[in-house]
Amino acid sequence: MTTAEAGAKSPSELIDDRVASLDDWRGATLARIRALIHEAEPDVVEEWKWRGVPTWYANGKIVCTGETYKNAVKTTFAKGAALDDPKGLFNSSLDGNVRRAIDFHEGDTIDAEAFKALVREAAAANASSKKG
Repeated sequence: MTTAEAGAKSPSELIDDRVASLDDWRGATLARIRALIHEAEPDVVEEWKWRGVPTWYANGKIVCTGETYKNAVKTTFAKGAALDDPKGLFNSSLDGNVRRAIDFHEGDTIDAEAFKALVREAAAANASSKKG
């Protein structure tokens, strides 16, 4: 897809295209993650960042991204280190002071309620923090 073609589409349409282009478990996983994000935060805003990364915003700030790799779908929470993760979903980017990520691999089961709780908590944290 050229830059001009990408510019003619909305971020949601570009994410639709990404999901459709991944005709294996990664597309299904990204679609499931996206659906859970929308269930948790119905007013979430979808963006298309960094030349092809689905990104979800709440209260004007990033909640998480949905990156796809050959062997994983990575959901990175922008302020994940500050979130309570009682179910231990975060399994990647654990050494940083700010971000945390969840790497989903083929055959993994998503704990929908725990994932939605992280999304809601991230959105609430965005609402309570100062703009900047």
